[in-house]
Amino acid sequence: MSLSRFNPLLLILLATAFSGPQPVLAQTATGNGSWTSSSEQGSADGSINPTRTTVSHAGSADRDTDRTSVERLGPDGRYIPYSDTEKESVRINDTTVRTVEKTFGRDADGRRTLIQERQEETRSLTGGARQVTRTLSNPDGDGKLQVVQREVEDSKLVSPGVMVTNTTLMMPDLNGGFSAAVRTEGREIRSNDGTIESTKTTLITDGTGGWKLSEVRETSSKPGDGNVRTKEERVSRPDADGKLAEVERTVTKQSQESSGEKHATVETYSTNVPGVAGDNGLQLVQRETTVQRSSATSKSTVRRVEQARPGAVGEGLQLTQEAIDIVRPNASGTAEQTRTILTTDSNGRMGQVWVDTGRTSDPAAVTVDTKAPVKPASNAK
Repeated sequence: MSLSRFNPLLLILLATAFSGPQPVLAQTATGNGSWTSSSEQGSADGSINPTRTTVSHAGSADRDTDRTSVERLGPDGRYIPYSDTEKESVRINDTTVRTVEKTFGRDADGRRTLIQERQEETRSLTGGARQVTRTLSNPDGDGKLQVVQREVEDSKLVSPGVMVTNTTLMMPDLNGGFSAAVRTEGREIRSNDGTIESTKTTLITDGTGGWKLSEVRETSSKPGDGNVRTKEERVSRPDADGKLAEVERTVTKQSQESSGEKHATVETYSTNVPGVAGDNGLQLVQRETTVQRSSATSKSTVRRVEQARPGAVGEGLQLTQEAIDIVRPNASGTAEQTRTILTTDSNGRMGQVWVDTGRTSDPAAVTVDTKAPVKPASNAK
């Protein structure tokens, strides 16, 4: 498929997703002032219809407002509005923060139209407990918002270092109300040595008032030798006989050099091997490596993704994607940003498919941290 036929918003999501975890609905008002950023996205060969993105942030002690606007190049060579996102996080009182995020598109006449609204309210309770309520609403045929999904999350500290989190996802039922459709039960244990162990069990309704096990995720994160930290996540699901069987395992290793350079490797093992039918046991299907470097004038992040070739079990991994992010702060208090994404073609050659260049005054991007990590003092002998 020609890249020129891709939805420009999907391409933007590809770029942001490949550049690491993105922020979710805010749970606190940051109060970190105001900043703006703007960028243009496209490809060197012109196969992607160019887009332009503008982001603004305004923060105070009790309110954060973020706006994102995406424009695409029209047939007359001028940029026209494509989508908008508005997110406001307000501190209602000392214990409650409410966030509303609205997404707007354009109708056939180019008018701005609300297509989705997300709300999240976080309440901090006594004893380290927390309750989060989330709703997802879509407009009906008359343009009126209707709640299509509601989620309630309850977290409480049951003992020192042990947090229990239960979540219920409710969907509309035939009676015009909401019924629980998915439940998750989680437990996290933090030890004094820095080890974090967690288990998350997901149950889905069987349609008759009962529940059946859908998935179990077990995660272990612990410090290793030197500056290395290792995290392992195991995913198990019921097999054809109803017995739990491990279907996926992810191993993450993070380290930081004395120079401040950071390294991360994420290896994913799965029983679902592309192009191979049946269960061949856990196979290495993807490896993602990330290197972050900082200097007095710039900071860069390079991410490389290697994947198994479809139908080829045991033949190793092949490089399929590469993303390069470079930020160069300047004396005016802003920073120039460049993001490039490359993928392989059918012949295995790397080619540039996405370029995003822009400028931002976001303090997180403007500040370059060149300090090396502090090494723990050695015990005297």
